Parts: sequence; C-alpha cells; structure tokens
Amino acid sequence: MNTSFWPLLALLADGQPHQIPKLAKILNKKVSQLNVAWQDMPAHIKSLLHQKNGIWQLTKPLAIIPEQTFTNCAHQHGFAARLLLETHSTNSLLLEQARQAADLLPPQVCMAYQQTAGRGRQGKMWHNRVGECLMFSLNWSFQRSQSELGGLALVVALAISQTLNSLGLAAKIKWPNDLVLNNSKLGGVLIETVSKQKQTIAVIGIGLNFITPEHICNATAILPHAPQIRVSQIFNDIMHRLSQYLPRFNQNGLEDFLPEYNNLHRDHGQLVHLHNNGKIIAEGTVTGIANSGAIILKTANGEQESVTGEISLRAGSATTPNRQHLQQHYLLLDAGNSKLKWAWVENSCILHYGKAAYYDLQPLLKDWTEYGFGVQRIIGCAVCGEARLQQVASVLPRPIMWLPSMPEALGIYNHYRNPAEHGADRWFNILGCRRYTQQACVVVSCGTAVTVDALTDTNHYLGGSILPGFHLMKEALSKRTANLNRPLGKPYAFATTTPNALASGIMDAVCGAIVLMHERLQQKIGNGKPVDIIITGGGANKVAQALPQSFILDNRIEIVDNLVLYGLINWIEYA
Repeated sequence: MNTSFWPLLALLADGQPHQIPKLAKILNKKVSQLNVAWQDMPAHIKSLLHQKNGIWQLTKPLAIIPEQTFTNCAHQHGFAARLLLETHSTNSLLLEQARQAADLLPPQVCMAYQQTAGRGRQGKMWHNRVGECLMFSLNWSFQRSQSELGGLALVVALAISQTLNSLGLAAKIKWPNDLVLNNSKLGGVLIETVSKQKQTIAVIGIGLNFITPEHICNATAILPHAPQIRVSQIFNDIMHRLSQYLPRFNQNGLEDFLPEYNNLHRDHGQLVHLHNNGKIIAEGTVTGIANSGAIILKTANGEQESVTGEISLRAGSATTPNRQHLQQHYLLLDAGNSKLKWAWVENSCILHYGKAAYYDLQPLLKDWTEYGFGVQRIIGCAVCGEARLQQVASVLPRPIMWLPSMPEALGIYNHYRNPAEHGADRWFNILGCRRYTQQACVVVSCGTAVTVDALTDTNHYLGGSILPGFHLMKEALSKRTANLNRPLGKPYAFATTTPNALASGIMDAVCGAIVLMHERLQQKIGNGKPVDIIITGGGANKVAQALPQSFILDNRIEIVDNLVLYGLINWIEYA
C-alpha cells in the first residue's frame, strides 16, 4: 500500500463523514492526490468508501487510530509512543530492542497499521487484513524473575475483559489469556520476556478482532456486537487499566487479581478437557487459579494444577452449548439452483472452498481425493430439484444429511407459516448473519432469485420477499417483449439507451426491495434502532454499490461470500 496514504485512512477510520477539502488541508495534499492514493487501497477497504457532495465516509469504522490520538493516549498513561506504518511484528520489534539495549527500556507502546507476521500463543500466526484487528505491543520492567511472571498474561486478559465489559460487551476470559464472546474467539495476549539487570522486561502483545475476520476458525469481533464502540476508545481504556494493573502486579503478584479474574473466567466451575499437543491430558471441574497462574482442576484422582495446555468445554456441560462436533471433519454443501458450492471444515475452520455446475461435478470428486480423508459427516442445505441432489449424491462416497428450514435454531425463531416450504438457503443465511451482526438486519441473497429477509434484534425471523434474479428478469423481458432482446448495459440514474435502461430497471427493482424491507423492519422494531444489511451471492458487490448514497452512508452494509456455509457451521457448532 502507498505509505503516504495511511494518514488519510486513519482519519477516515472513525466511519464519520469528512469534507474532502478539509482532509486535503490536514494532510497537506491536493484533492487529486487523495483520489490517486485511494486507488492503492486493498479491495476490502476501497469498496467501503462512498462520496457525496464533497464528503468522504467509510460505511463502517476500522481498527486504525490516527497518530496524534495514539500518541496523546500513550503519553497520558505514562508510555512513550511508537507508531509504524508497517512492520513484521510489534512484539518482535520491542523484544529485539529490549535485548540490544544497554539499559532497561522505559515503558513504551508500539502500534503498526499493518503487521505482516503477527503472532499468537504457542507460535501460532495471527492473521488479519488491514483495519480488521486492533494490534499493539507494550513493554514493562518488573522487579520479578521470569518464573514469577506466570500470572501476568492473566492480569492483562483481565484488564482487556473488564474494559470490554465496561463498554457493553460481555467478553469472558478463556484460561489463560484468550478473550471470548459467546464461546467464539475475540482476541488474545502474547507475552515474551528478557532478563536484564536483575529485572525482567516483559513485552506484552495484544490482538482484538474489531471486524469479523474472514476464513478464521471460530472467530468473532467487536463491531457486530457493539457497533457504537470505536477503536480509539478501546485502546485508551485498556491502556488506562494496564497503567494501574502492571505496577500493582509488580508489587503484589497475581493473588490480588484472582477474585476479579474468576468472576470473568468463562470456565470457572465448568467441566472441561485440558489438551496438550492434541491429546487430552486432564478432565475435571475448574475450581480456581493458583497464584502461579496455573489452572486447578478437580479430577477423579484429586486436584491437579497445570501451567500449560488448551481448555475446551466438555460436551454436555449443563450451562454451555454442546460443542462435541468441534473436533470433527465435515464437508458442507450449498446446493443452489444453478451451482453447487462446498466447504471442507475442520474444528469449525474452513480449510477449502469449491464450486461447480451440476453438469460437471468432477471438481467435487477431485476435492474429495485431497480433503475427504477423515470426513465424518456431509451436511448441506438445498433448493435445487431432486435430480440434482441425486447427481451430487452419486459422486460422494458417503450419505448426505440435507437440512431443512426449521421452526427454531440457535435461539432464532422462524415466523414462516410453514417452515417446510421455506427455502433452506434463506434459513441458513439468517443463521449465518449472526456471525456479522447482533442487531436487526436485512439479509439479501443475490442468486438465480433474489431474496430479501428480515431478522429482528431479538432474534425473530419475520420472513421476507422473493423476486427474480438479474438473469431471470432479463430473460423475461427478452421473451415477452418485442424490442428488448438485447444485451444489458450499465445501470445509470437516468439511462439514455435501451441496454442501460434495462440494466437500470433490473437493479432498481432489487435495490428498491432492499430499501423497502429496511424501512419496514425499522418501523417494526421501533425506537430508532439501527438495522444492518448483509448481502451475499454473486451480485452482492454490484447491488451494494447501486444502493442510494444516502442509504449507504446512514446504514452498515456487509458483503459476505458463502453466507449459507457460515450458517451451517453455526448450526453444527451450537445445535
């Protein structure tokens, strides 16, 4: 990305409207230079920009903080500030600096707009796209040995969890230092240490998903659950707590924080498995945390402490969803009217996508030879005819469980009068949308047919509308009118050629259905509550760009590929 462009992106990242001349003045650039620089943006950000009457605005905020805001916050809480445009890893940067410095480092916080090699616990990569994740690192010197810092990660996780809860987000801690929301991963902490001058320098790395990351295992994010929260507010409040907690931990250790930690510990009092290198090493009830940071389990052989391992809730725990399928390998199918789509899923993580026309399903057969080993179940939803279902079944060596639309699932109530006649794809789109928003939303699928469905913020699916897709509308006009059998042009506000008028009319029909449904849903839920728009399917990008500019600026719009498959994953995880 063009490095001169980062300051502009940081200014726009709050999701608020900004006057273009004012942006140019702040950045000491010409307006034409801003336009040129914007073209270097990654596609997932470029599509967020909307312009109207000299105003630039992103359709949703990003996890990027302006330099002055970042610097002021760091200094306010007693840290030197270091902001980079791009680096491999802020943790690695501070760690190397600590090793090479002749003296102890003063407290500093380092943030990079883009990290190319972010890391998590146990050497795992932390994947993110620009603007999706709040990531930063800080260093602090302790008058304690490295062996006495076992509880530090728990204290940092506590500070983050308390911050998010104070902002209205019910985040919990998964021992030792993962942040979770509804049992999906929200973020984590990585701590690395260097001994120097009889003290220990700890480098603390923090990563929080702000926007739901694509293709990441069992992940969630802040924005879908709390769209009013901004990244700068989260960063400031975390730094405020850490500026208090780190000296307190240095003085008194973990014991001081244990009551607060247990209160936000997801698994306290729960039946769990403890894994290490893929093997279950203990099973029992979590009774607490030791002063060393070790987890304490009450097992059949008495109490057991462990300082390492991965915790998973045991299937059948009375207060938790049944997640016994998480350790299994699935093939998920989305059998649409014109194409079959699929995903290979392991431990709720999508390993690989595929799609094919029904007349040639060899790509699916080829994928089976590469990904099919160990698949326990094949699960799908279908709207195509029986003949095509038999075609799919004929190329797969195992039976397929085709799931229908349901009266209720995952706490979402289906108000369709007869769920049996409700398209399964529409239902699983509804289940999948909860990965991206917890607010009321209009869910749009742009396929052979276009469906526009309404879901309230209280999880009542109200139903929706069906209209012909782009090709069906074009086909109908071609067959039933004398002079309209011609290629489509491009949609315009005031089309002056027949091909363009055809394209405009078709697009206006789809956009009009979305705007009408949005207005109806807003009236239904009342109190001025926001209504988000989730769009999926092959025509999603074109539809999102064709919606009225005022509508785009006033509402949150998400484009999600393969929403049906995410709905199937959600059903498998929590059913």
